[in-house]
Amino acid sequence: MTAFIYIINRFFYRFADFWRHWYAGSFKIASHIFLSLLEKLDRTIAFKITLKNFFQPLYQDRSFIGYFLGFIFRSCRLILGGVFYLFVAILAIAIYLFWFAIPLLIVFQIIKGLGFKF
Repeated sequence: MTAFIYIINRFFYRFADFWRHWYAGSFKIASHIFLSLLEKLDRTIAFKITLKNFFQPLYQDRSFIGYFLGFIFRSCRLILGGVFYLFVAILAIAIYLFWFAIPLLIVFQIIKGLGFKF
């Protein structure tokens, strides 16, 4: 009888461990990948540096034209960079939500296959 209890105990332990690993572990990995991707994108788009130098003249030209063009170009760069970051964030969230739903969809299909009606 103790072997049966041990097997049942291990089954529930592994069942719970799978869900913990699938959701908590994958969220940790996915968030690390997403933040690394944003850091790599920031090296190209330079959103943070552009925001920091927003009110500085373009190419240190301290005339009216330098300030005006700096404001225009940096505004466009911030808007386009923000839209791109938003697109990347929405894509990452969609991929993670798909990943999140896979086990639930499988369990739903199993229950549906057993003949339960919803």
